Amino acid sequence: MSYPIETIRHSLAHVMAAAVQKLYPDVKFAGGPAIENGFYYDFDTEHRFSEADFEQIEKEMRALIKSDGRFEQRFVSLDEAKKIFAAQPYKTEWLNEYDAAGEDLSVYTFRDFTDLCRGPHVASSKDLPRDGFKIRTVAGAYWRGDAKNKMLQRIYVDAFATKQELDDYQKMVELAAQRDNRKLGKDMDLFHFEPEYAPGAVFWHDKGYRIYRKLIEYIRMRQEVAGYQEISTPSVMDRCLWERSGHWAKYGAHNYSGTTQDGKVFCVKPMSCPGGMLVFGQGIKSYKDLPIYLAEFGKVNRYEAAGALSGLMRVREFTQDDAHIFCTEEQLEDEVVKILRFIKDIYGKFGFEKISMKLATRPNSEFRIGSDEVWDRAEGALKHALDANGIEYEIAEGDAAFYGPKIDNYLRDSMGRVWQCGTVQLDMNLPERFDLSYVGEDGEKHRPIMLHRAMLGSIERFMGILLESTGGNLPLWLSPEPVVVTPISEKQRDYAQEIVSALRGVGVYTRADLRDEKVNYKIRELSLAKTPIIAVVGDKEMADKTVTLRRLGVDGQETIALSEFVSQMADAIKLPK
Repeated sequence: MSYPIETIRHSLAHVMAAAVQKLYPDVKFAGGPAIENGFYYDFDTEHRFSEADFEQIEKEMRALIKSDGRFEQRFVSLDEAKKIFAAQPYKTEWLNEYDAAGEDLSVYTFRDFTDLCRGPHVASSKDLPRDGFKIRTVAGAYWRGDAKNKMLQRIYVDAFATKQELDDYQKMVELAAQRDNRKLGKDMDLFHFEPEYAPGAVFWHDKGYRIYRKLIEYIRMRQEVAGYQEISTPSVMDRCLWERSGHWAKYGAHNYSGTTQDGKVFCVKPMSCPGGMLVFGQGIKSYKDLPIYLAEFGKVNRYEAAGALSGLMRVREFTQDDAHIFCTEEQLEDEVVKILRFIKDIYGKFGFEKISMKLATRPNSEFRIGSDEVWDRAEGALKHALDANGIEYEIAEGDAAFYGPKIDNYLRDSMGRVWQCGTVQLDMNLPERFDLSYVGEDGEKHRPIMLHRAMLGSIERFMGILLESTGGNLPLWLSPEPVVVTPISEKQRDYAQEIVSALRGVGVYTRADLRDEKVNYKIRELSLAKTPIIAVVGDKEMADKTVTLRRLGVDGQETIALSEFVSQMADAIKLPK
C-alpha cells in the first residue's frame, strides 16, 4: 500500500522518537510534526545531541523499521492519558490544558514508544523507507516557541519515499549552499552586512547597487507604460497615523519609534499604505479619474528578531515596489485580473515561468478590522475575479491581512523552491478609516475600493531569490558589469580603454582590468565574480580591431569585430518590454 508523503514523514518522526528513547532512556518528548521535505522532533534530555550522534540514531531507526513494528492506535480517557504520560512533563502540560474532557484522546504506540497523536500513520514500519531519510541538523527550540520556556533540542530530518528523492533533494540543498546569496554577495562584491552597527540592513557596494537600481528602473519603466503615477512619502510620520490605520495595534512591537522634544511619538515608516492614502486624499477626485494608480518605491523598516535575519531574504530595512490602486466596485474585477497578469509577465522576464496563487481569507485575530459583511464582499469579489477568468488557485484559510483578503503569488525557482513574492490585497476598510471619497456620476460622494499591490515585493528579497536561482549568472540587461576588458599585456592598455569607451558610449557599463597580473589569473577571478563576458585583447585583436570573448558558462571562446560586438551589446542590455 502506498501512503501520502506526509504520513510517511509523520510515522518516521515516531520511529526516530522511539530510537532516541532506546538510546537515551531519560529523554522527555515534546512533539514532532511532518514539515516540508521531512520532519522534526523536540527532545528534552541532559545529553547534548551533535553530528556525532546522527549515525547511531539513524542506525537504530533502520533496525526498528526492519523489525516490522505495528503502529497501533487506541482511544483513552483524559484520566488514562494522564497516567500514561505521567513521566512526560510536556505531554502532561498539554493534557492539563485540554478543554474537551468528555472526549477520548488518540494515542499511537510503536514498539516501546507511545505518543499523543491523531495520526494517521502507516500500518507497519515495513511500509517505511529504510534509506529515504537523513538527519540534517540539531537546533535549539523553546517549548511552545516562547523564550520564557525551556530550550529544547530539535532534530531535523530530511525524509522522502525513496532514496533517489532524498539524493535529489540533498543535491539541491548542496547547490543552494553554493548559491547562498550571502556567499554570492561576497564572491561578486555586491553587498555586505554589519551586524554590530546595523543588523538586518544592507551595505550596498557599487555592483550590488547597480543591480538594485536596475530592478527599480525596470519596474518603474513598466509601471509608467501601464499608467502608474510614482509618488514618494515621508520616512518618518506621527504614530497617530499608524493608530488610525490599525497598523500600530497589529505591528507596533515591530516599529521603530521615538519621542521628540515636543512630546510627540514618531515612527520610521514600516509600510507605505497610509502615505498613499494621504496622497489620494488631496483634492477632489471624480469617477472619471478612476482607476488611479499610485506607485512608490518605499524604503521601510521593521524590527525582525535577530535570529530570523537571513542575508537578503530577511532584513530589517528594505524597499518595496508598492502600489495602491483606487477604483470603483465595478472596475474591481478587471483591475485584479490586470494586476495578476502584470505580475506574471514581470516574473517571466526574470525567467520564472511557474507561478501559483493562493487566496488568503480572513484571519481569526483580535486585530482584524471591518465587519463580516465587508469581509464577505471582499472575499467574494476576489474569488469571483479568479473563477470568472479561469485562474487556478488554492485557499489559504486565515492568512489574509488584518484589513482585507489577498491573492499571493508564488514563484518556483531553478532549484524547485517556492517563494511568495507578489501580492494583491483588496481593502474596503482603510479607505473608510481615512474618509477617502470620489464624486460619482450622480454628483454624490462615494467610497473608493483600494488594492494594495506589490510585484517583486521586497527588492532585497527578490534580488536574493534571483541571485540564488541563477547562481549569480544574471541576464546581460541586469548584470552590474556585463563586460570586463582584459588586455594580455601593457601594450594593449590603450586599445582596452578604446573598447571601454565604445561600449560606454552605447550605454554598456564596462571597465578594463589593467592589473599587473597574468591574464589567466584575472580570467579566473572575473569568472568567480560571475562576469558575463570577458573580452580578452592581445596584439592580434588590437591589429584587427576585434575582441576575443569568453562567456560565463560557455566552453570555448569566439573572436568578433569590435564594431559588431558593440552593436550586439547595445541591444543585449535593453530593458525587456
